[in-house]
Amino acid sequence: MHATKRALLIACGLAAAAAMLPLSANADNAAWPTKPIRLLVGFPGGSTPDIAARTIAEPLSKALGQPIVVDNKAGASGNIAADQVAKATDDHTLGIVINGNLTSSKMLYPKLPYDPVKDFTYLSLIATAPLVLVAQNNLPSGAAFFDEGRKAGDKWNYGSVGIGSVGHLGMELLKTRVPGFKPEHVPYQGNPQVITAMLGDQVQMGLIPPGVAMPQIKAGKLKAIGLTGGRSALVPEIPPLADAGVKDFNLEVWVALLGPSNLSKVAQARISRELETVMKNPDVRRKLFEQGWQAVGTSPDGMRTRVNEEAAIMTKIISARGIKLQ
Repeated sequence: MHATKRALLIACGLAAAAAMLPLSANADNAAWPTKPIRLLVGFPGGSTPDIAARTIAEPLSKALGQPIVVDNKAGASGNIAADQVAKATDDHTLGIVINGNLTSSKMLYPKLPYDPVKDFTYLSLIATAPLVLVAQNNLPSGAAFFDEGRKAGDKWNYGSVGIGSVGHLGMELLKTRVPGFKPEHVPYQGNPQVITAMLGDQVQMGLIPPGVAMPQIKAGKLKAIGLTGGRSALVPEIPPLADAGVKDFNLEVWVALLGPSNLSKVAQARISRELETVMKNPDVRRKLFEQGWQAVGTSPDGMRTRVNEEAAIMTKIISARGIKLQ
C-alpha cells in the first residue's frame, strides 16, 4: 500500500514538473522584449551593413513579437554606433557591426571610447563575403599579375575605402604573403570611387566586395585576379588567390549582431533561439545572397573565436606596417 502511494506521489510530481516546463518557457518569452528594439547601424541607409540589418530585422521582429527599429548612426567607420550600443542600459538596444569595429579599431583609434572585448555581448555573425582582388583589365591574370607587380615595385598603387578599412589592411596582409609585391595605398571615400580610379588609370587594383566588383568584371572593364579565401558560391566563376600562388590568405568582410555587456541572460537566450531560426529561413538567405552576402549563423562563442583570431592578425599587420590614422 505504501509503495503504491509513493508511486502515485512520484507520478504526480513528474506530471506537475512536466506541465511547468512550457509555462516556464512562455514566461521567459513574455519577460523580454517588453518594448520596441532599437537596432543601431553605424553606416548610412543602403550600405551593405544596413541591407543586412534590414534583412534580418523583419523576421526577427515577428519572432520576438516587438518592432525592431533600424537606426542609422553613420560615422567614424561604424564606431559611433558601436559606442552607443556599448553604453546602452535599457536591455532593448542591439547593434550591427563590421569586422573593423571589433578586430582593428582598438589599434587604430588610441582614444576608442569602447572596449571591443569587454563592452559587448557577442550574439552571432550574420553574413560574410570574400573580397575580390580586382585589377585593371590590361594587366595579366593569375601568377603573372604578381610577377608584373614585383617588377613595378612601388610604381603600382591600390585603392581602398580608407586607412584601417578591410580593403587597406587586407592589401597590406597580401603584401606579406607575396614577397616583393609593394603597391602603394591610395584612400578613397568608397568602393565606387576606387573602381572609378582603376578605370581612370589612377590605381592598378583594389580588394572589393563581390557585389560591387562583379558588374564591372562582367562588363569586361576590370579583371578579377582572385578571391581572398576559398571558392565561394557568391562568385563561383572567380578562383581563389591560392590558384595564383598566394598561400595562407583567408580574409572576409562580415557583419555581426551584438548587444551591450549588460544585456540580460533572458534577452541573450531569446535572441539566440529566434535568430537561429531566422538565419535558416530560405527567404532571408536568398535576400542576403542577392545582396552579395553568404548567410551564416554562429553561437556567441563561435563569434568570439572568429573575432579573436582576426584581431590577432590585424594587430600584427597594423603594428608591423606602422599604420596610423592621420
